[in-house]
Amino acid sequence: MLRFLLEKEFKRIFRDRFIPRIMFLLPLMQLIILPFAANFEMRNINLSVVDNDKSAASRQMIDKVLSSGYFRLTDVSASYGEALTSVESNASDLILEIPHGFEKNAGQADQPQLLIAANAINGTKGGLGSAYLTSIITPQGSGEAVSSLFLFNPHLNYKYYMVPGIMVFLLTIIGGFLSALNIVSEKEKGTIEQINVTPIPKYVFLLSKLIPFWVVGFILLTLSMLTAWVIYGLSPVGSVLTIYLFAAVYLIAFTGFGLAISSVSSTQQQAMFTAFFFLLIFALLSGLFTPISSMPEWAQRLTLFNPVRYFVEVMRMVYLKGSTLADLSWHIAVIFLFAVSFNTLAVVCYRKKE
Repeated sequence: MLRFLLEKEFKRIFRDRFIPRIMFLLPLMQLIILPFAANFEMRNINLSVVDNDKSAASRQMIDKVLSSGYFRLTDVSASYGEALTSVESNASDLILEIPHGFEKNAGQADQPQLLIAANAINGTKGGLGSAYLTSIITPQGSGEAVSSLFLFNPHLNYKYYMVPGIMVFLLTIIGGFLSALNIVSEKEKGTIEQINVTPIPKYVFLLSKLIPFWVVGFILLTLSMLTAWVIYGLSPVGSVLTIYLFAAVYLIAFTGFGLAISSVSSTQQQAMFTAFFFLLIFALLSGLFTPISSMPEWAQRLTLFNPVRYFVEVMRMVYLKGSTLADLSWHIAVIFLFAVSFNTLAVVCYRKKE
């Protein structure tokens, strides 16, 4: 019985020329584009300089700032007011004012004071830009040298942080969004009535809906990992089998979640908006874009009930740290509970008789 239902589902998926493109082509395009667009590294910060000293030391300071790669010189203004006009017109993000006597007073006990003014409309850009600029222009002390070692991401490549999380979000869309449209589409076409009059148990019918998206999710995960390796040179430090094991449980959980939405929805529009609402909340509270530790305490507690959060952490831990199953036992236990809960909810919500 299950075999015939699965045959029906796979034929239904691949007879449609548009659905396979949504499942594979669009997610891979997102994986290629999003890590470049969703980049929180601050580069090319527009800087306006007011050089009141016009000395060799002030020119050397300006060259030092520009050679860091974080700043782009927009203009050298004659006065602070002129530089402020540049900021007000959005041509510049920061102002660096070098005072008179900068070269003459350098190295003395009374160090010359440099002014940094930042456009704080974008608080993140203003704060980080000011911090970058401060660290560059602050003179180094004569104490012991400090050696820094960046663990797990030695080149501080932000794409290495984003790509594993985006791969999780693509699987979430396949498991949660497309499965949410599955049963309700049969309701609109009237084919669900033919299933309801048969003696097929509810759990067998829902299992036939779950397995195809489970298989498609594995194919997409494999293609995503190959894309990450080819485009970004990113491969997991840990075991690939660990990723597949966790993904197997995760896809069961989120496909069950989508089927539960589909079971209680009357139209595809209802299912689409309901799934979109939950997926948006899950994405924002997953740590995909912002660290969970930076969220308010109440939001951090909400993330404990977010299955996406656990898979994002697992992907980053395996990809960057090489974590093993022993390190991820808590994450696996929690996602297993989500799988049981969501699929139980799907079975309970699906009614063969109206």
